[in-house]
Amino acid sequence: MAVDPASAERAAWLRAEIDRHNHAYYVFDQPVVSDAHYDRLMRELQDLELAHPELVTAASPTQRVGAAPLAAFGSVTHSVPMLSLGNAFDDDEVRAFDKRVADTLRAAGRLQPGEAVEYFCELKLDGLAMSIRYESGQLVQAATRGDGQTGEDVTANIRTIRSIPLALRGDGIPPVLEVRGEVFMNLAEFDRLNDAQRARDEKVFVNPRNAAAGSLRQLDPRVTAQRPLRFFAYGWGEVGENPALRHGDMLDWLASLGLPVNTGQHVIAQGAEGLLAYYRDVAARRDRLPYDIDGVVYKVNDLAAQRTLGFVARAPRFAIAHKFPAQEATTKLLDIEVQVGRTGAITPVARLAPVFVGGVTVTNATLHNEDEINRKDVRIGDTVIVRRAGDVIPEVVAPVLGQRPTDARRFVMVSACPVCGSAIERLEDETIARCTGGLFCPAQRKQSLVHAAGRKALDIEGLGDKLVEQLVDRGRIRSLADVFGLSVDELAEYDRMGRKSAENLVTAIDQARKPTLGRLIFALGIRHVGETTARDLALHFGSIESLMAADLDALLAVSDVGPVVAGSILRFFAEPHNIEIVRALQAGGVEPQAEEAPRTLGLAGKTFVLTGTLPVWSREQASAEIVSAGGKVSGSVSRKTNFVVAGEDAGSKLAKAQELGVTVLDEDGLRALLAQASA
Repeated sequence: MAVDPASAERAAWLRAEIDRHNHAYYVFDQPVVSDAHYDRLMRELQDLELAHPELVTAASPTQRVGAAPLAAFGSVTHSVPMLSLGNAFDDDEVRAFDKRVADTLRAAGRLQPGEAVEYFCELKLDGLAMSIRYESGQLVQAATRGDGQTGEDVTANIRTIRSIPLALRGDGIPPVLEVRGEVFMNLAEFDRLNDAQRARDEKVFVNPRNAAAGSLRQLDPRVTAQRPLRFFAYGWGEVGENPALRHGDMLDWLASLGLPVNTGQHVIAQGAEGLLAYYRDVAARRDRLPYDIDGVVYKVNDLAAQRTLGFVARAPRFAIAHKFPAQEATTKLLDIEVQVGRTGAITPVARLAPVFVGGVTVTNATLHNEDEINRKDVRIGDTVIVRRAGDVIPEVVAPVLGQRPTDARRFVMVSACPVCGSAIERLEDETIARCTGGLFCPAQRKQSLVHAAGRKALDIEGLGDKLVEQLVDRGRIRSLADVFGLSVDELAEYDRMGRKSAENLVTAIDQARKPTLGRLIFALGIRHVGETTARDLALHFGSIESLMAADLDALLAVSDVGPVVAGSILRFFAEPHNIEIVRALQAGGVEPQAEEAPRTLGLAGKTFVLTGTLPVWSREQASAEIVSAGGKVSGSVSRKTNFVVAGEDAGSKLAKAQELGVTVLDEDGLRALLAQASA
């Protein structure tokens, strides 16, 4: 049945009117109608489309509610790479950047002697970089930055963000336009989201960036649709025709197409001093902004000059991010206590008067070790500076000496373990003091059990922190061997278990009775013995008996085992309690299986380091593929590293690799290398 012209005309008007109201509200924060009026318009359009399904279009505002859950995110290859920016952290680095730009442009005849470079200055939002592709004015695809070449396809989720137009408007719409920008969350909306999460007894987000990332990576777009995400465009990738000569004019053009641009916060500045004046102005009003920023960005405004300057490695020469220093605050140091780690490490922890810093309320901060406390001259009772940047653990930077009270007390390291009473020792060449209680220290026992049950060790699903805490506190488990004597009936009596959960856990425990030898060695929690070293030991010795009987020379014969690791293994098996635990595991039916030797392929002897989030594989999956092909996975980058596999949000390891000239791969590059090795 044909749609009558009046209905089609009314639906078109409603779509345009609702889009106009969305733009006013979500882009400019200036609603022009009441919520009730907006709801009436939306309901009328929904009723029309329900009565006449042929009126529904992909760009209709009714299609923002989200579709069915996705099985997984696909990958998208960016037609124009999404590059990262170089960073400047002080005034001298900004002046050096300006000098490099000016010198290059003068040499190319694009800048006259004595003339200052003109820059476009904007805020650096603390969110997620996004590329949104329009074809013939219609939103067809959206992807994360990924490794700059390939990102994740999050089109279904991006379509739910009301500030992003599903169809461009205005004249001169290009056949193809890739818009680059930032997905973020306003602070007030973030607080309301967390309040709602608490009310539902669901996860509370640490900061707006984490909330935005978690919301955007939901497999169910309907969840994303309920989250208050926003978007600001700051650049572009592929574009059918560039109508502007300057960066600022290009952003004005994007805004004319209905795209949200943070127009009220940018300025045009001349030379380095103009850049620094903008930085100081933004820093002074940063706390009053409605969203989090972690710096400002400077871009050469002239697009022809940008092309002259070009790119270096993964960053443009014509732009730089001027980062703010780590966020700091001052508070009172109430006390210094010590925590006992899984390996017996004694770590001093500062107990602080609550202070809001780096997006969270901080009450504890690390003091690293006794030497660090003495070096900083931190005393109990001091007013101290606390620093927290991003997701980094808060740390005490220094005392405010001018506010030191007369009764401030120096910290004295305890001589006995606060948990088990065992003596504390500190080896001559180490900065960390340790409990000598071994695996029978309850503090180490809990963390050792959680470690042993982990996916990379015995992989006992269901034996998590909370249950381990109950089992140890009730005295039911005193060592790892006791885990294998747990029954369904007794487990069902513990908090938050139930019979089905207990049955599942006992099944997982039974399956863990035959781990590979490498997994068992790793599960014992021997200091300095990671999963790769544990596997090397298993391959070399073939049995736990041979490993326990090995002397120093035998241990040093193992690939990549040096004096430090060998000494740690010898000390571990010299402790009678540890031998008893191994014997008890054997008596409980734990029978380690022979480690399968890696195939001798093209990756034999090659060392890999993984950093960042890969588009498809988890780090565990990527590590397993590398190891099965004969390679090794390390946790740190050095001159001996052959490849660094970098995903999204790769940090210092990527920078270190670039500094050392180590080959950097994305996930596709790793897959290609593995395929070549298999061939």
